[in-house]
Amino acid sequence: MNKSWNERILRYLVSPALMIVYLSFLLFPLYWMAITSLKRNSDLFVMPPKWFVTQPILEHYIKLFSESAFLVYYKNSLIVSLSTTLLTLLLAMMAGYAFSRFRFAFKELAMLSIMSTQMLPVVSLLIALYAMYKSYGLLNTHIGLIIALTTAALPFSIMMLKVFFDSIPISLEEAAKIDGVSRSGILFRIVLPLSKPGIFAVGIYSFIMSWDDLLYSLTLITKDPLRTLNPGISIRYMGEVAYDWANIMTVCVSSTIPILLLFLMFQKYMVSGLTSGAVKE
Repeated sequence: MNKSWNERILRYLVSPALMIVYLSFLLFPLYWMAITSLKRNSDLFVMPPKWFVTQPILEHYIKLFSESAFLVYYKNSLIVSLSTTLLTLLLAMMAGYAFSRFRFAFKELAMLSIMSTQMLPVVSLLIALYAMYKSYGLLNTHIGLIIALTTAALPFSIMMLKVFFDSIPISLEEAAKIDGVSRSGILFRIVLPLSKPGIFAVGIYSFIMSWDDLLYSLTLITKDPLRTLNPGISIRYMGEVAYDWANIMTVCVSSTIPILLLFLMFQKYMVSGLTSGAVKE
């Protein structure tokens, strides 16, 4: 009896304690980034460090949002990320449904070929991609960057949506065919509404991947007015000798806001999409 009671006490005390330690380890960089953006530069190098901000200042945020360059980078990132997400969703839904429902020659080989592109590092593709974009006049265009990011996001997106489509009973589609519903009607009126968790998960994945991109944006966009947020931060706000850490942390906090809002709004869809798509019933 005492042993069972002790095990119960340990379970209720140790598990929350370990969870607190784990969350503290994960969230501390975000906390330090946030409080650094609210400090003066003179307070960043004092010893011992100031773990809390007693008198937060907002002059870094006021200065940042008064700069037209940062707002341009922010706008470009939103345009590229949203466009990449919409294009990825459209193509992944079509391809995923085709791989799930249709039978054609070399179907497994085609799926394997698409997934094998994920094994290639981005750096190995950039030289060939740059040369091809230069010959087609796609350098320094948002369209070219959107195409590159969509291509990078598609393999995982197609595979994930295919798993969702596989879990939907074919009998529903057969019943719709009997009622005279077309193939496109079946897809958009029956299959996609039942695949909402997977669609949201793929949309969030595509948006985060394109929002966090650095290599494609830095290579394919060289004109400052067309740059997105990440290369803009690395080029404009990070110097070669000295760093304005408070300003850099202010930029980083501002750039994480869309991702934070995205997770707060669609967290349940993201979790259910990843878990329910992982197991086929």
